[in-house]
Amino acid sequence: MQADYFQIKKISTDLLIIGGGTAGTMAGIRAKEIDDEVDVLIVEKAHLQRSGCLAAGMNAINAYLNPGETPASFTDYVKNDAMGLCREDLVYTMAERLNQTVQKVESWGLPIQKNEDGDYQARGRWNIKIYGENLKPILADKAVEMNCEVLNRTVITDLIINSQKVVGAVGFNIRENIIYIMEAGAVIMAAGGAAGLYRPNNDGEAAHKMWYSPFNTGAGCAIGIRAGAEMTSLEMRFIALRIKDMIAPTGTLALGFGAEQVNSKGEKFMEEKYAEQGGHSAPTPLRTYAPVLEKKEGRGPVFMDTRGLSETKIKELKEAYLDMYPDLILYWSAENFDFENDMIEIEGTEPYVVGGHAQAGYWINRQRKTTCPGLFAAGDCAGGAPYKFVSGCWAEGEIAAENAVKFIKKIPKTKIEIEQTEELLERMLKPFHREEGIKADKMENRLQKIMDEYAGGISKYYEMNEKELELAIKKIKELKEDVQRLQAENLHELMLCHEVIDRIDLSYQLLHHLVYRKETRWPAYQTRTDYPHKDDQQWLKFINSRLEDDQVNIIERPYHQLMREEQK
Repeated sequence: MQADYFQIKKISTDLLIIGGGTAGTMAGIRAKEIDDEVDVLIVEKAHLQRSGCLAAGMNAINAYLNPGETPASFTDYVKNDAMGLCREDLVYTMAERLNQTVQKVESWGLPIQKNEDGDYQARGRWNIKIYGENLKPILADKAVEMNCEVLNRTVITDLIINSQKVVGAVGFNIRENIIYIMEAGAVIMAAGGAAGLYRPNNDGEAAHKMWYSPFNTGAGCAIGIRAGAEMTSLEMRFIALRIKDMIAPTGTLALGFGAEQVNSKGEKFMEEKYAEQGGHSAPTPLRTYAPVLEKKEGRGPVFMDTRGLSETKIKELKEAYLDMYPDLILYWSAENFDFENDMIEIEGTEPYVVGGHAQAGYWINRQRKTTCPGLFAAGDCAGGAPYKFVSGCWAEGEIAAENAVKFIKKIPKTKIEIEQTEELLERMLKPFHREEGIKADKMENRLQKIMDEYAGGISKYYEMNEKELELAIKKIKELKEDVQRLQAENLHELMLCHEVIDRIDLSYQLLHHLVYRKETRWPAYQTRTDYPHKDDQQWLKFINSRLEDDQVNIIERPYHQLMREEQK
C-alpha cells in the first residue's frame, strides 16, 4: 500500500485540541463559551462519546473541596502526598476551579448523590459520590451542542513547527483513507498519559485488563517530546493499588466502606508497621509500596478486609462498582465470593506515566503554556500537578482554553503549505512502504519485557538500580532503531505502529529521568535500591528533559528557586 492510496485533506481551525477525553472536551466547551466565533476542532483517536480513561464512567469525583476545605488546604494535602515536591502554583490554580467545574457539569445532567439536607454526599475530605456511568457522553453532547467540530477515529502523529512555533498537526483517519494536515492558531494537547510501557498484570487475551486506559499509549507526551517540548517528572510514575485480576479500584473499599489492608497473617500492617510514617494518612506512594513489601517479605497475599459488612452495605458496595466496573460484580458472582468470610485480594498494577495522579508530563506555566509557543497542555499529559482526577482535568482544560483563545487573538495564524509537511507525512507512512518487517505487537512485547525487567516493573517489585537502568537505555535505544522495520498492512496496523513508536519514545525519555534522580522520593513509583532514601538536601528539585538532536538533555529546576520566583 503506497502514499497515493490516501487522499490528503487540509483543515484550518482557530483552536486544535488533540484528545477528546475529559480535559480536551472541557477545553473545547470553554473556548466556545468565551467566544462562539472561535473555530474549535477536537481530534479524537476513538469516538468522543466514549473515549479517554473515563469512557466507562466513574462513581466519584475524587478532587472536590468539601465544606471546611480551601484551595490552600488542598494544595498542602497534595504537596504532602507528593512527598514534598509538586508545582504548588499549578495545584492551587486548579483547586480554585474544582467545585465550579463540578457544579457546571451537574447542570449539564451529571447526577451527584446528595444527603438528606440536599448537600453533596462526601466520601472523605476530597471526594463526593456520583452516578457517573454517563459522565463522558454528557461532556460529548455538550461539546457538540456548543458547536465544537469533532473529528473522530483520527490519529495525530506529529506537530507542525514553523519558526519554533506550533502551527498545527498531521494525522490520519483509521476508517477512511484520509491524511489530514491541520492548520491552527493554537494547539491544546490533551491526549492523556501512557499505559502499556510495562508488562501488564494480566497476559494473553486479558492483557488489556488494566487500570489505565490501554488506548492511552503515550501520544500526549511523545508528540511533544519529538517537537522539542520540555517535559517534567517522568520518573514519578504512577502505580495503582487495585483488586487483583479485575484491576478495579480499592478507594471505593477504603473510603466508602472503611476496609483496611490486611496481610496473610491477619495483620493490619499499615497502622501496625507504618504508623510512624503516617499510617492511613501516609502519602499514596507509601500506601502502594507497603503491600508490595509485605508480599516481597513473604507475608502475602494482601487483602482489603470487607468482612462484617451488613447486607445493606454489601448491596451499596456492588452498586458503587456498577458505575465503572460492572464486570467485577459478575466476577464475584462467578467465584461465589462470600463477603462474610472472604477478603478481597489486592495488588499493584504495572507502572504508568500519567500526570493526573502523579505529575509526569509537559513543563507548563500557570496559563498551561508549554515551552513550545502555540502549544498548551491539560489533563493527564500536563506535568507538575498531581491529584487532578476528573475535576482537575476539567479545571486545567478550562485554564488552557482561556489562555489559548487569548493567544489566538494576539498572534496571527501561520499559513501551512503541504510541501512543508513532506517529512512528517513520510514518517507517518513509512510502515506502509515495507513489504516485510516487524509487526507492532511483537515490538510492544519486547518493549514491555525490557521495561519490566530492567526499569522497575511488577516482576521486580518496582525496584531498580543504576546498572539496570543503563542497560534498559541501551536496549531501548536499539529498539528505537528497529522502529525502521515496523510494517503495516492496513490502517489499523498503521495506528498500532504509531502507538508502539510513541510508547518507545516516551520510555526512552522516562529512563533518562529514572537514572538521573539518585534518591528514592516516591516508593514504588520510583524506588532506587542503590539510593534507598529521600534526600531533600540534594534532590528537592524537578527533573526535566528536552530531546535535542536525538539526545535527551536533562534540566534541573530547583523547587526553592521556583517558589521564590512565584512569590515575586
